[in-house]
Amino acid sequence: MIEVRPFETLGAADHGWLNAKHHFSFASYHDPKRMSHGAIRVWNDDEIAPNTGFPPHPHANMEIITYVREGAITHQDSLGNHGRTEAGDVQVMSAGSGIRHAEYNLEPVTTTLFQIWIEPTKEGGQPTWGSKPFPKADRSGKLVTIASGFASDIDALPIRADARVLATTLKAGESAEYAPRSDRKLYLVPATGRIEVNGITANARDGVAVSNENAVTIKALVDAEIVLVEAA
Repeated sequence: MIEVRPFETLGAADHGWLNAKHHFSFASYHDPKRMSHGAIRVWNDDEIAPNTGFPPHPHANMEIITYVREGAITHQDSLGNHGRTEAGDVQVMSAGSGIRHAEYNLEPVTTTLFQIWIEPTKEGGQPTWGSKPFPKADRSGKLVTIASGFASDIDALPIRADARVLATTLKAGESAEYAPRSDRKLYLVPATGRIEVNGITANARDGVAVSNENAVTIKALVDAEIVLVEAA
């Protein structure tokens, strides 16, 4: 089963400094049909104005992956971590038993990003944060795992979830394939471009929810950048 969720149907919140789209129910946006997709609880498509951002706020018991598409985001937290994650890079935060963090766009341009929340396999634990570059050239034409709860994914940022996050860039006409386990769901979004997923078309920033498919073939109709999550 493949369901395309067009960008214009997503939940929306325009705060002036933040223009956000919500693939799943979040904050004041509530849709009982879009509460989660397996362990995937949040997928926000954020545009953050220059020299603005999220002041310190708490999180607990959630794996939070930030995929920066344009610009950069600067992170600081109650553990003393501080880092700048720019386009092409990824940061993850295991909120564990509790952490406070802030995220600011200190750049002179609008920062765009996906922020994805995945439920952890177990609550509590020491919170952690990390960031890593994943150059687009290294994932051209193939899916690369950028965050994972599986020890075998040694090059990915670690998360405490029964899930993995992958990304690829495809030239027009190129394809990438992925075969999830039968008990897993997929959710993917083309950050740019236009794609087909098993022959079903999705445009830039549409969501594609996949269930009960033995494999998916993602074909770029034009040059595309895609993020995919597999979760139980």
